[in-house]
Amino acid sequence: MNGTAEAFDVVLDAPPARPQATTLEGFLAGVERRAYRVAEIALGHREDALDAVQDAMLRLVRSYAGKPAGEWAPLFWGILRRRITDLQRRRKVRSVVIGWLHGREDADGEEAPAWEPPDLAPDPGRRLLDQQAYAAMAAAVRRLPRRQQQAFMLRMLEGLDVAAAARAMGCSEGSVKTHLSRALEALRTQLEEWR
Repeated sequence: MNGTAEAFDVVLDAPPARPQATTLEGFLAGVERRAYRVAEIALGHREDALDAVQDAMLRLVRSYAGKPAGEWAPLFWGILRRRITDLQRRRKVRSVVIGWLHGREDADGEEAPAWEPPDLAPDPGRRLLDQQAYAAMAAAVRRLPRRQQQAFMLRMLEGLDVAAAARAMGCSEGSVKTHLSRALEALRTQLEEWR
């Protein structure tokens, strides 16, 4: 478990540095997989996550292609955040209506896929442990309140600085710091057994 603890310390303590793309196509290619993971965690449904990412990319291209490359990341993550919120609201309304009409829950109750850990070693025991650790982390992130989830994913997984994350979330830099601090504390508590 020691190697897994180091992986969590890296994720929880330092955002990764991301090289800045010079073309919009390069930016979208570089952000696509991470955006899907963020949407998948927030929505818990593969098809909805794919739709959210595709819509966010299309809106960025249609509305902001002429903006400087340094502005693409906060714009994109803000668009994606709003699209995820729209889909969550739509799902909630649909669930209430279906429940009221049919007296049962919505059919979207499929188990959400977990993050796939990197294949660091051919050892099956190690791979299983990594898969369990990442599944535990994904579940812990899903349990966070929405704004804490957003702050964690934008700052720690995407690597946006505080100002860019604040623009993407539509809030102040202080709010981003507060949400991130609370998210990290909750994750450290929930994931204590994986340290």
